[in-house]
Amino acid sequence: MVEILERLKNMVLEFNIDNAEETAKEAIKEGIDPIEAANSLTEGIQIIGDKFGSGELFLPDLVCASEVLKKAFPVINAEIEKRGQKTKSLGKVVIGTVSGDIHSIGKDMVSTMFYAAGFEVIDLGVNVRGEVFLKTIKDERPDILAMSALLTTTSSEQKNVIESLVKEGLRGKLKVIVGGSPINQEFADSIGADGYGANAPEGVRLAKKLLNL
Repeated sequence: MVEILERLKNMVLEFNIDNAEETAKEAIKEGIDPIEAANSLTEGIQIIGDKFGSGELFLPDLVCASEVLKKAFPVINAEIEKRGQKTKSLGKVVIGTVSGDIHSIGKDMVSTMFYAAGFEVIDLGVNVRGEVFLKTIKDERPDILAMSALLTTTSSEQKNVIESLVKEGLRGKLKVIVGGSPINQEFADSIGADGYGANAPEGVRLAKKLLNL
């Protein structure tokens, strides 16, 4: 049992995308508690995130590790649901790339890191219109809204969404995190966001800090 859990963690550390799904299935077949399996994957991505933050690893490494999770987690999650188990949630996150922007890699990494950290994640995808963000927030009542913009021309959409939240009386009910290559802390402050995440691990750390976790 310990061996397969260690293999799951090492799969992330070694960026073993090809065997991720197969190893996850093997763990379930051997009767491993799926929550323990999820914890092993999470431990792996946390190590990757720390090494990325310290400069020991680079963006391609983080992308590859995230891809491992995308292959393995669906198998583990299916077993968790099948057994009627529940994982403890740190909070609910709505995430998406703003209207006019179809870049997904950065947003996908942040989404994966949030999930691995223990958040419930509602990923709206890319090119998300302001009204879709608003409706989802009204329906889901998340703790965090995370918006990505990879183009200078679309970064203003983050401001538009925040202004809409203010108009709808929703701004004070959640924290807003923004990110993307043209975004910085000064811009985040100017549009009324609660914080700026320069990368996926930093975004998760910021969310935990904002929620006092």
